[in-house]
Amino acid sequence: MTCDITLFVNPTAGRGRGAHAARPAARVLREAGFHVRTVLGEDAEDALRRARAAVAAGTGALVAVGGDGMVSLALRAVAGTLTPLGVIAVGTGNDFARATGLPVRAPEAAARLVARELKGDGGRPVDLGRVGETYFGTVLASGFDSRVNDRGNRMRFPTGRLRYDAALIAELAALRPIPYRVRFDDGPEQRIEATLVAVGNSSSYGGGMRICAGARPDDGLFDITVVGPCRRSTLLRVFPKVYRGTHLSHPAVTTHRAARVTLEAEDVTGYADGEPLGPLPLTAETVPGAVRLLGAR
Repeated sequence: MTCDITLFVNPTAGRGRGAHAARPAARVLREAGFHVRTVLGEDAEDALRRARAAVAAGTGALVAVGGDGMVSLALRAVAGTLTPLGVIAVGTGNDFARATGLPVRAPEAAARLVARELKGDGGRPVDLGRVGETYFGTVLASGFDSRVNDRGNRMRFPTGRLRYDAALIAELAALRPIPYRVRFDDGPEQRIEATLVAVGNSSSYGGGMRICAGARPDDGLFDITVVGPCRRSTLLRVFPKVYRGTHLSHPAVTTHRAARVTLEAEDVTGYADGEPLGPLPLTAETVPGAVRLLGAR
């Protein structure tokens, strides 16, 4: 174990919580005997480049301070390497941290856990999903939810949460089933109509929506949730159940498990960890033990 570790910080995460959390986290890690350097980026691309440079230079651990977006960049930097990942989860959603049993919005507790794991067994391996060269830790979304994101990203007004709400209402008005072509592992291509298809390496996205409630990031398989064609009224009734994971028993919902899934549909963008991957078709595959996570349960 090297005593040099890197804090990978998003200062704007959680409306500024990232910047505030970095200081107590760094203090705890220094008090534990580690030499801590901090990496910031001018934008996501620059931040990822700097994180990868720290990993290539032999940092003893990369510790992401922020929300799911920052964690996603960190996962891409360490996936397939021997560098362990720590997470100081202080963002808005923190879905990856919750799924792996890490402290949320408790930077000192999270930093103590990182320090203890680095001095102990160095964490445990967890799975990631991969599309091309891009890794993800939570959920690949496609269909209704990704179209809401598309519309929200195009809108300039309103701002904040109201933008998402306005995009959701607009997409509800335009709700139509989407013709998909889907293949699980080496099975036959299936033609289905669906409202959305979500591919879960872990259980939730969007700040606690447990769309793939049974997914575990340590079993080498995705949990795939397919919401079939449904009316607006049905979707609105089922939507609140997503936070408890009880939507999976609804007749419109089917679930599958696979290590690889291919999705094809016209005019649908795939999003993973909340970030756009590009238009379908996309093939996602599990990468067992792709990252060594500090403190995961």
